[in-house]
Amino acid sequence: MNITDNFYSLATPGVQRLVPYTPGKPIEELERELGLSDIVKLASNENPLGPSPMALAAIHASLPDLARYPDGNGFKLKRALAEKFSVEMSQITLGNGSNEILELLARAFLTPAHEVIFSQHAFAVYPIVTQAVGATGVVIPARAYGHDLDAMLAAVNDKTRLVFIANPNNPTGTLLASDELRRFIAALPSHVLCVLDEAYYEFIDPKSRADSIAWLVDHPNLIVTRTFSKAYGLAGLRVGYSFSNPGIADFLNRVRQPFNNNMLALAAAEAALADHEHLQRTIAINNDGMQQLIDGFRQLGLEWIPSAGNFVSVDVKRSGEGVYQALLQKGVIVRPVANYEMPDYLRISIGTPAENSRCLEALQAALADV
Repeated sequence: MNITDNFYSLATPGVQRLVPYTPGKPIEELERELGLSDIVKLASNENPLGPSPMALAAIHASLPDLARYPDGNGFKLKRALAEKFSVEMSQITLGNGSNEILELLARAFLTPAHEVIFSQHAFAVYPIVTQAVGATGVVIPARAYGHDLDAMLAAVNDKTRLVFIANPNNPTGTLLASDELRRFIAALPSHVLCVLDEAYYEFIDPKSRADSIAWLVDHPNLIVTRTFSKAYGLAGLRVGYSFSNPGIADFLNRVRQPFNNNMLALAAAEAALADHEHLQRTIAINNDGMQQLIDGFRQLGLEWIPSAGNFVSVDVKRSGEGVYQALLQKGVIVRPVANYEMPDYLRISIGTPAENSRCLEALQAALADV
């Protein structure tokens, strides 16, 4: 037995079977591999406008204090979130991105005796955090690339402890109707925690948004997670948060690492939350860019999944990996989603008008090459 085999035997069974999450290819990596410049990255659902100017100013103002530990409780950011969303500070948990909140939930509430329900084509982190703690993931076949809530409810049993629902879903962009989602949550037994992942909430048409935070009063087993990585443009600082019953938040904070949010992230998130103009500009450029990409797909004879997020998955009618590789050669990074059981699709983030145009031109050429 070599030393690598020995490490394998030392790992827990759940971790032994894990496949690491693969992020979108960084621009710097493509520059190194192909020697390209002027690269367009539309792979990771990032904000093409960048961070709020107010967030950047807050970061700059915090720099002299970097020798100090941050506020481990995130008091000022929690206070701002509580005021904006009319909740108590005791209902808020801060995470190093909303991904960490998902992991905290698994660590706090799952054991190998438990099952976790999530949809086919749903966010890859759900099975990762489930398997890492040895729990059993129950994958429910999708309906029209989205969540089949009736089938998910039918799968609930005495072993079920968590249900993950992404709304909008990533990578498909599908959105559940508010009344349908509310009925599902109300039908769950009290021993099942429902995690409503709203990472792309700000991009939803206001007329279609679920008033999920208000539901917490009637559904103490509901956890709503959101993030500053997408609409607020702070992906590089990793700030997420959740709203829940104070009892759930208490347990999440018991397993949360001290100082899990750094000082610059806390300051930037608080400032970004107050910059309503930047958020509205972000939403506007996203709406326009979504239409720009859809119009381009239509001209190319391609079909797509209608999306409520800041990305869209398009059926390229051939190997998505092959088209992805052809696009890389042209300096355009998108996201292949074969690992989501969508081998003929690419997920494309909404960029600036110029980036969207560049992507569509490269896509036309790539389709001819593959």
